Amino acid sequence: MSSIKTLLVTGVSSGFGRALAIEAITAGHRVIGTVRNESARQAFEALGPSQAFGRLLDVTDFGRIDAAVAEMESTLGPIDVLVNNAGYGHEGIFEESSLEEIRQQFEVNVFGAVAVTKALLPYLRQRRRGHIINITSMGGFITFPGVADYCGSKFALEGISEALGKELRPFNIAVTAVAPGSFRTDWAGRSMVRSPRSIADYDALFEPIRAAREAKSGKQLGDPAKAARAMLALIASEQPPAHLLLGSDALTLVREKLTSYAAELDTWEALTRSTDFDSD
Repeated sequence: MSSIKTLLVTGVSSGFGRALAIEAITAGHRVIGTVRNESARQAFEALGPSQAFGRLLDVTDFGRIDAAVAEMESTLGPIDVLVNNAGYGHEGIFEESSLEEIRQQFEVNVFGAVAVTKALLPYLRQRRRGHIINITSMGGFITFPGVADYCGSKFALEGISEALGKELRPFNIAVTAVAPGSFRTDWAGRSMVRSPRSIADYDALFEPIRAAREAKSGKQLGDPAKAARAMLALIASEQPPAHLLLGSDALTLVREKLTSYAAELDTWEALTRSTDFDSD
């Protein structure tokens, strides 16, 4: 099979999506990128007129997704790799966040990825090959105050990815949850939705966290171009993993969580085991 692949990447206007598209085009791949307006489509296609194909699509416009994917397949040929990248961060104390804000976070970060995946799956299954990459976050395994619904959406996508990978393994379709740490994208800047503060009881906890996150924006350790090249290495792998962390900060924090979790399991093991039926 040719090493040149056709990638469908959602949300290529900025961040990881744009970085991946640029690196993939440079490597000779074809990229179908979803954007939300015509000017963004033109800017994307200018990256490589014979390799970059923009499509106007909001991943929460669920009624359009099946037809959009069918058009891509019929017009541009078989899609080899789906990268569910479209998403955003919502920052807000849980009690202060509206139900609508929380619902919208899941609509984009979870159901958008689910809808695009479900639209493409029949084609991948029929061909008995393909790779689905869901961009999650280190926040899909560890948590931070003030981003409960963001972490919840990424935890959900991690779980869906892992279970889906087991369902699709017989069809030679790989599923990888790619979990970046802190990278120099717009995630913590203009792309982040922030709920206004309203409950003073949370000031001591959250105000320093919000200030630190805003100050760190644009100075994060991770390089999006290097993350994109890592994802191309993942795509080229014959045995891709179910989970891939990106960034040394993610690796450190997840390892700390695993150590803490193991210790907690040990501490509460007796109570955990006490709920089984007694052996006969």
